[in-house]
Amino acid sequence: MKLKSLLPWLCALGLLIGLAWVYAASQKKDVELAALREDSQQLQQLRAELEEAKTNSVQAQSDELTRLRKDNEELLRLRNEVRQLRGDKQQLATQLQTAQSQVQGVQAQVQALRANPAQLASPGQLSPAAQAAFAARYGLTVTNSEQAIPAACINNLRLIDGAKQQWALEHQKPQGALLTAADLTPYLKSSALPVCPAGGVYTLNPVGLAPICNIPGHALPR
Repeated sequence: MKLKSLLPWLCALGLLIGLAWVYAASQKKDVELAALREDSQQLQQLRAELEEAKTNSVQAQSDELTRLRKDNEELLRLRNEVRQLRGDKQQLATQLQTAQSQVQGVQAQVQALRANPAQLASPGQLSPAAQAAFAARYGLTVTNSEQAIPAACINNLRLIDGAKQQWALEHQKPQGALLTAADLTPYLKSSALPVCPAGGVYTLNPVGLAPICNIPGHALPR
């Protein structure tokens, strides 16, 4: 009889215990679920940071590659410029040597004539222009004085033009560069500009243009 009266209470107690266990389990699951949600959010954040880092890394690599390409192009351009400058320098050196050889030849010829003026009488040894120039400088007689004076002036113009070319080569002056008589005197044997035997006035002109005399007929052949 007592057992029958206690049975409802025992059932109620068991039910309460079951409910308490279910509630505790539910709370535990809620806690675990909240932890999982937090872990999931952290994982998504880490993934986003990883993707951003990858994007930044790719962009940085692309920028670095672009910079390296530009540096390489600049290096190639500089190498080409250096190669071209070396070629120009070699060409200028060759032209300078040629001009120096020509000037030395003229100087040697003038020195030989100074040592022996009688060579003017030997045909074929000197050009008519050289003979006329020498005769005009030293007051010698040439058969045709009307041709000797222009020839002497033309020879002077050749000497001036040769000095201009040598000055331009040594100083690396471009076409059109201006110059003075003082620039040319170191390249002339007498250390002074020659004078037209007919009293003409010489105009030096810029580099690339032949010098001229103001007397008609006293001009270098083109």
